[in-house]
Amino acid sequence: MDGLDFFNTYIVGSIEILISFHFYIRFLGKKIGFMKEIALVMIGIAVTGIMNVSGIFQFIVYILLFIAGGIAICKTCNILIALYAIVTIESINLCYGILNSLSSILFPIFSSENLEVIGFIMMIAGNILALLASILCYRSIYRCFVKDEEMKTEYALMILIPTLLLFMVSEYIGSSIYGNTITVEGGMLSGINPVPILLVQLLGIASLFCIMYCYRKIMESFRLSRELSLLEQEKHFLNQYVEEAKMRYEKTKAFRHDVKNHMSIVKELVQKGNTDAALEYMEGIKNLAVDMSFPVSTNNPVLDILMGNKLGIAKSNHIKVDCSFIVPYPCKVTDVDFCIIFSNALDNAITACSQVSGEKQKYIYITGKVQGDFILIEIENSYDGEENIQSGTGIANIKTVAEKYHGAMEIKTEDKKFCLSVLLIIPHHSEDISQQVG
Repeated sequence: MDGLDFFNTYIVGSIEILISFHFYIRFLGKKIGFMKEIALVMIGIAVTGIMNVSGIFQFIVYILLFIAGGIAICKTCNILIALYAIVTIESINLCYGILNSLSSILFPIFSSENLEVIGFIMMIAGNILALLASILCYRSIYRCFVKDEEMKTEYALMILIPTLLLFMVSEYIGSSIYGNTITVEGGMLSGINPVPILLVQLLGIASLFCIMYCYRKIMESFRLSRELSLLEQEKHFLNQYVEEAKMRYEKTKAFRHDVKNHMSIVKELVQKGNTDAALEYMEGIKNLAVDMSFPVSTNNPVLDILMGNKLGIAKSNHIKVDCSFIVPYPCKVTDVDFCIIFSNALDNAITACSQVSGEKQKYIYITGKVQGDFILIEIENSYDGEENIQSGTGIANIKTVAEKYHGAMEIKTEDKKFCLSVLLIIPHHSEDISQQVG
């Protein structure tokens, strides 16, 4: 019996904790060496051995140790660390509970001849099957709920409470029924019917997966909400572009209609020797032509309209503006995605500049670089350094567009200066782009 106790406590227990901790680290999205995992497991076993706790308190200690390990590995503390620790411990506990219940049901059938041998074989087989079931459960959680859908810390509390409740119930069943019961009569645990307990444990692990599934659906609804917000912005930009195009078309149509009359007047003034009046009249025609041109030239007509409007608003607010961004046209990045980036970024920049007090310089600088398959956009503006402008729907939409093109977004603030950098990776087949940039 001492040998079996040593095997169950140290050998099987160490394997359980090692597997659980390995998947716990994967749930957190981190990777550490195998030897570090073994070292942390040994520390956990030593701590529980020193504290000499059992039953539900032992599992609580394991959860706290997992949380401490998660904080040490992630260098941060958030609710996901606690959530994944509870899910990890609860999953393996439910798997062992189910196998214990199955063993209690099957044991009387095979124990009529040699009780000790059959009991030993079923114990070994139960441990192996429980470990395999735990691994299958962990892989399912990782593939279905962690890998494909990034969990958001601010919404994780909604599943932490029901998950904790499941944990407490399963631990109570395991510790109060199996943990303290050792009496066997006729091949059955004395006074215990394992069938209802098995059903409760199966419902427990099914409930755990249902909770995770519901959470995933909630996250999908938030993702669809963000996509709907982007579609609404796309509709706004398209309508704005159509209206601007109509207005410029009407101006161009009117100018072309009147150009013959303008030329006739200039010709008559020159023939009469009134050159000063002719030059003044031509200057007026030049101003009409300027009104039909774009104040910003990015090589993209949609961006020219958008940025012309935004930077016009900035100038009217006494904000110094400068744009030196030339984009390949046509480009693999859609006009709407460009508009989402620049519209949100410039709106935030204008708002930040308007909050700069005193005689401090207000400015917005737009630069861009195109190299190979990469487009780097940088928008720098002054701000008072007090307002938190790193969050909000606008920034989130910019980040979504950057991720759509497998790029990234970065924000830097220093010396009353706010800089937004957006990296976009142009899809392949970009030979025409390289030629246009050249």
